[in-house]
Amino acid sequence: MSRPAALVLDFGGVITRTLFETHDLTEAALGLPRGTLTWRGPFSPETDDLWRRMQADEISERDYWMARTREVGRLVGEDWSAMETFVRRARGADPQATVRPEAMSAIRTAHAAGIRLAVLSNELDLFYGADFRRRLPLLSLFDVIVDATYTGILKPDPRAYAAVTGALGLPAGACVFVDDQARNVAGADRAGMRAVRFEVRDPRRSFSEALAHFGLALDPPDMIPERTEHA
Repeated sequence: MSRPAALVLDFGGVITRTLFETHDLTEAALGLPRGTLTWRGPFSPETDDLWRRMQADEISERDYWMARTREVGRLVGEDWSAMETFVRRARGADPQATVRPEAMSAIRTAHAAGIRLAVLSNELDLFYGADFRRRLPLLSLFDVIVDATYTGILKPDPRAYAAVTGALGLPAGACVFVDDQARNVAGADRAGMRAVRFEVRDPRRSFSEALAHFGLALDPPDMIPERTEHA
């Protein structure tokens, strides 16, 4: 099998850190007592019934996050009807601080090697707001961004993968797809892409696996700056 030509990444959870990882900063930003937010998704699925329902395809990923948005809004005495409100209030004004260092290294390594780059997201602008990505310089390296905020087609619908391969002008087999949701990875595999399940608890291993498809390696740990702030 020939080497692939494009790296296709999910956005939230893969390029940026998850909201599960930063409850302490969310609580501080919203003036909530420490320990108020207890849902942990993939980091503690046994304690997050809503997450388990999403994994069982009983609710969608959007349903999950809208439920959490409304829940946190009620905690601060407000009626939040848009995920964008939650993300902006929780994450502050520095989009760059949300990017995983390993993601930045992998993206720059692929770009320098001439690999095409694409984002395939279910909720990029819906969750983050269009101005968020306009202020994220790293995204200027991407050739294609396909966002279900506008297409209305959610992964793992096969049309979502066809949209990104079509925009790249490449066959599915020439694309390596990375996502933290098992059902989205399975969908990419069915679409003929080379799929990598991103493990949010071990981003370095996941990005290393993705780059290995291209014969590339992630920068050594001592060359990837560690952030002191959370995303």
